[in-house]
Amino acid sequence: MTKCDILIQGCRVLQPDMTISGTCSVAIDKTMICKIGPEAELAQEYRAEELLDGRGKLLMPGLVDGHTHTCQQLLRGRVSDEYPMVWTRFLVPFESNLRPEDSYVSGQLACLEMIKHGTTAFADSGGVYMDRVADAVVESGMRAAIAKSTMDMGNAITGAMKETAKEAVAHTRELYKGYQGAGDGRVDIWFAIRQVMTCSQDLIAMVRDAAEELHTGIHAHLCEHKDEVSFCLQNYKLRPAQFLESMGVLGPNLLTAHNVMLSDEDIALMAERGVKVIHCPRANLANHGFPKAPQILQAGLQVGLGCDGAAPSNLDLFDEMKVLRYGMIAYWGLPSFNPVVMTCATVLKMASWGGACALGKGDILGTVEEGKKADVILLNIDQPHIQPTQNLLNTIVEAANGHDVTDSIIDGRLVMKNREVLTLDEEKICFEAQKHMEEIIKRAY
Repeated sequence: MTKCDILIQGCRVLQPDMTISGTCSVAIDKTMICKIGPEAELAQEYRAEELLDGRGKLLMPGLVDGHTHTCQQLLRGRVSDEYPMVWTRFLVPFESNLRPEDSYVSGQLACLEMIKHGTTAFADSGGVYMDRVADAVVESGMRAAIAKSTMDMGNAITGAMKETAKEAVAHTRELYKGYQGAGDGRVDIWFAIRQVMTCSQDLIAMVRDAAEELHTGIHAHLCEHKDEVSFCLQNYKLRPAQFLESMGVLGPNLLTAHNVMLSDEDIALMAERGVKVIHCPRANLANHGFPKAPQILQAGLQVGLGCDGAAPSNLDLFDEMKVLRYGMIAYWGLPSFNPVVMTCATVLKMASWGGACALGKGDILGTVEEGKKADVILLNIDQPHIQPTQNLLNTIVEAANGHDVTDSIIDGRLVMKNREVLTLDEEKICFEAQKHMEEIIKRAY
């Protein structure tokens, strides 16, 4: 018999073509999916260190949060029902008053919540003390592309969030030196352009050159709101995407978050350059409007989903799928009588493979296939809100949520079993998070 680390028995599998298999088993060894096949056959072929009962469960790729802010985890509940500008009134004072241990506890809590909601990897656009966030990621077992927030402009930006261009790039280089490849290769360090309104041309050029030198990614907020477009037109006579193109930033290593105010010309340009697009449905619909998601997909761009941090809600990508689907049907589908403008299969693919592509890892993540990394989750489908169903995939998108995730495997390691996170102390983290939140509030407000 062949040895393997984990054997999942009697599950069903979400396949790359978005169909669902019959009952089968899946063998995992040394971080990889090594075989998918009939249950009886794999039981004879493999002797596993860990057996997982997959009966009544669906094995699917781990979800990827393409845009989040782990340092805003302790802002939960503060920004809802508030008038603009929420960013300058709450987020900046809060993040400016974080201390290293705050960022660590916030990162731990974010990882804990993501694991319990079925997210196995994420891209963080940056905050302060991201070395401590990286520590939390390594400890949790998750996979992440982590950036340090970089800003050198803006009167409202204060404290640790605002640096000179040289300082900002130097600090990210230090982070790269200390954490690139950490956690057995699960951590990547990227550069960041917080947004064009708070980053000078010098800083953007330095980020571009440093990312090219180190062969790493760039994470940017782009066309999130109309003020950003207005700023670019007034200062550069170009729209934001055109401005970044003029700076030589648009390319396959650029991940752009939100993308609400893109013009048709922007979309065509970004498709030509291979930019990765992330939508944050709940954040966008609450603050900025409806993105041109169907048009962006039609142009051939790779699109993923992000929760934009826990400040207004939670880190459940199952919720994001529902909101994007219904938002697109309401805004683009109903006026043209097109009920398939955003199908269930499309949004599920965004939340998995689309996010993996955004992290530059679509070749090894985002689908359940032999030879790919074992970043997978098990979903309990034997429940009254899921079964019986005439179309299981549609029901997963329409009815399932993060609480239905029972088990999580990342890089071939079991990090959650039967809803218990094995890598993090949930009770301790929640207790410490409460204390840190109260202390930050006293300093910030």
